[in-house]
Amino acid sequence: MVRTRLLTLFTLLTLTVTLWASRVETKAVHSDAMNKDVNVSIVLPEAYGAHRLPVVYLLHGYGDNHERGYLSLTDVRRLADNCGIIVVIPDADTSWYFDSPIDPTYKYETFVATELVNYTDKNYYTLADRRHRATTGLSMGGHGALYLAIRHQDTFGAAGSMSGGVDFRPFPEKWDIKLRLGEKAKYPDNWDNNTVISQLPKLKNGSLQLIIDCGTEDFFFEVNNNLHNALISQGIAHEYTTRPGNHSWDYWRRSLRDHFYFFADFFGSDK
Repeated sequence: MVRTRLLTLFTLLTLTVTLWASRVETKAVHSDAMNKDVNVSIVLPEAYGAHRLPVVYLLHGYGDNHERGYLSLTDVRRLADNCGIIVVIPDADTSWYFDSPIDPTYKYETFVATELVNYTDKNYYTLADRRHRATTGLSMGGHGALYLAIRHQDTFGAAGSMSGGVDFRPFPEKWDIKLRLGEKAKYPDNWDNNTVISQLPKLKNGSLQLIIDCGTEDFFFEVNNNLHNALISQGIAHEYTTRPGNHSWDYWRRSLRDHFYFFADFFGSDK
């Protein structure tokens, strides 16, 4: 019985080891803007080193970090291998990925969209142009990905959001947002100016390839529908999907696959 259990355990470990050929590096990347080091996980696919590869900046949600979440609860490493994509996952704490107007130690827009992109292109074998650079994320990270891509269209060519907090104004007491923007009643402009939906005037049709999805039982479902309708009103082409699901990893595991194959198509296209 013991021998059988050991063989079973060995088989499972072998399958786990051989499931992915990718490797993960963890780096402390210095931010001049914030005067601190930020932990970043970098997934290097099996194809890395043979030729330059595109990059997806994968942004975590509230309560996760560069390791906890994507690396332990999804098959992101397999997706990196299958699609031939470098994946960069920065630890952004509860920053919501903007430069805080009230706290100079939280400048994560500058860090992710400028400092981290420059670091990655300098230190890894990347295709260093917007045609081969995308970003996506879930929840807080979905907000961050769209927010950064819209504001840095010279850096990112495609962006996505999974169950994103694309308009957090209905949630003034949630997820440390008031620590980054101040109280909503006292600083309404901070709240209005830093949502994804307020960035839409910066978009032109075709300037970004966009993929957005949200579960129908998600508390962010209404704000995602509002974003979808606003994009339609502005004439901005985008892929928008809803399906049964709530704010959970069961939902996001499926979403992540859809987003990676969307980006792989974009990287391989002539657009």
